[in-house]
Amino acid sequence: MSLFEPSPARNAEGDKPAAASPLADRMRPETIEEFVGQLHILGPGKALRRQIERDELGSMILWGPPGSGKTTLATIVARKTRSDFLRFSAVLSGIKEIKEVMAAAEKSRHYGRRTVLFIDEMHRFNKAQQDAFLPYVERGDIVLIGATTENPSFEVNAALLSRAKVYMLSALSTDEVQALLRRALEDSKRGLGGRGLEISDDLLRQIAVFSNGDARSAFNTLETAATAAPHDAQGRAGITETLVEDAIQRKVLLYDKAGEEHYNLISALHKSIRNSDADATLYWLGRMLEAGEDPLYIARRLIREASEDIGMADPNALSVTVAAMQAVHFLGMPEGNLALAEAAVYLALSPKSNALYVGYGEVVRDAQQTMAQPVPFHLRNAVTGLMANFGYGKGYQYAHDAENKLTDMTCLPDNLKDRHYYCPTDQGLEKKWKQTMQAIEEWKKKYVTGK
Repeated sequence: MSLFEPSPARNAEGDKPAAASPLADRMRPETIEEFVGQLHILGPGKALRRQIERDELGSMILWGPPGSGKTTLATIVARKTRSDFLRFSAVLSGIKEIKEVMAAAEKSRHYGRRTVLFIDEMHRFNKAQQDAFLPYVERGDIVLIGATTENPSFEVNAALLSRAKVYMLSALSTDEVQALLRRALEDSKRGLGGRGLEISDDLLRQIAVFSNGDARSAFNTLETAATAAPHDAQGRAGITETLVEDAIQRKVLLYDKAGEEHYNLISALHKSIRNSDADATLYWLGRMLEAGEDPLYIARRLIREASEDIGMADPNALSVTVAAMQAVHFLGMPEGNLALAEAAVYLALSPKSNALYVGYGEVVRDAQQTMAQPVPFHLRNAVTGLMANFGYGKGYQYAHDAENKLTDMTCLPDNLKDRHYYCPTDQGLEKKWKQTMQAIEEWKKKYVTGK
């Protein structure tokens, strides 16, 4: 039927992808047990897993990045359900086709048959096209499963969204993608097993890293490299670094997101920023991004760096790094890489101070090693009359009522009343904060102690 997206080539059994199909299609999991990742929605006992196993599906929208398993989940549902399963392409179809399919589904329901309709790339449907599904979903003529890479809040009509459960899928981890690649190399029926292929674990992991959580991309890279690998006299075919580089059209930067090199590179980035070396900062940032590091991980580290090594010398550094993180969320990659570069260079060229870092460390030590005295009564709120009778709030001085907005009230516990935690430097804006704190001290000496 031309209304639907053409199915992949099938073998004689009509049930499994033929050998001519791409590796990603051949290795598509056929059961929930084979499915890798998304344990937050498909783990044992999770609601979606129970729905699929019991064939008690409700309308849903699967939202996640490419290669995270949206279509695979729909394929598993197709194998599991006792309903009519139709796959519909938002790219190839319009209102006319939608109405024809809905009419057929309505007729099937009158005969006691349920229709499960899977819509790939649902975000490509406009409002009018989405509205065409609504009455059939409401009446129960169809169980709708939509797949989208875009935020449903913005791309799916509110009325339709309210009648479907949204499941958010995450990009697969490097370990999960590597496990899928290893499965493909060992599977002689659907995968590449039995072909004498050899590849190192490090290189296989690099393919997983470069896929950035996209299983389909990883399978395509492995298949391209495997096809190009020459066999020796013993029938062995080694997949080399050069073959992988040719397959992904870029140089392989050996990098393990969970290994030593990961920590070496982030350390180099931190220390380059701390040393105000903008060139080195850009280089180490680029090394990590081009090797496939999670950009949000780098954004988190830059935010930490803004507080640890710049601090109050330039409080705006924190705003810049948070804005970079939001830009990466909004733009994605590779467009978001310049936002990270801007934030990193800003940090490198900002005045440096670790006064907050040192001061907070002193607080932590005192909190752990000194007696935790109760909050002074004058700092407590007298919420009830009983609390007021016990002295809560007695002696509190409201700074706004004072001429200089300053009082002689102590705010630390008695055993720590002479401690100084924040000691600003002369760097950047901290010079101003230092002068402010010195002025406060001078006021206290003059008007409180009389010296």
